[in-house]
Amino acid sequence: MKVVEKTGKTIESAVESALTELGANRENVEVEVLEEPSKGLFGFIKVKPARVKVTLKEGPSEKAHNLLKEIIDKIGITADISIVEKEHGVFINMTGPDLGMLIGRRGETLDSLQYLVNLSVNKKLEAKKKVILDIEGYRNRREKTLQKLAQKLAEKVRQRGRNVVLEPMSSQERRIIHNALQGRDDIYTYSEGEEPYRKIVISPKR
Repeated sequence: MKVVEKTGKTIESAVESALTELGANRENVEVEVLEEPSKGLFGFIKVKPARVKVTLKEGPSEKAHNLLKEIIDKIGITADISIVEKEHGVFINMTGPDLGMLIGRRGETLDSLQYLVNLSVNKKLEAKKKVILDIEGYRNRREKTLQKLAQKLAEKVRQRGRNVVLEPMSSQERRIIHNALQGRDDIYTYSEGEEPYRKIVISPKR
């Protein structure tokens, strides 16, 4: 968090000086007036300038980066954090050695970490931003694996004419399975059960 203290003849001039140094707009900062300006009296009392403290507000990218940096520092690992912020979301990819522990079994730890970052980033935000967190391109690899699994099991269902029930998955992974099979006319998919044990059923069309 960047903080600048500035003085000026007026509060506004002091704030403008701070904004210039921070390279920020007024809506992106918090201003605290430390001292009001005062005029001299008959030349005996010196003119007292205004003094302000201007703090740059954390945006979604800064919040996400700071939280992830704090987490990996406490764990004792190192990682490069790459963030791309767009109008509809914040996309984060982490790279480095020994990041497997942050992915976890079938991405469960990664999903939990993504959930925490979303909570932090969207706290007090009027316009919510979805955060997608990835590690070493894991999500893309996992998506391809699930798509292949979906087609393999769909063929099994078609040939045997019996339902296949998959293991419990996150809503994000279930969506991948549904999308992979939605164009077929010989099988259909639906979800059953309660979170976090909700699972997909692949069923033949009769």
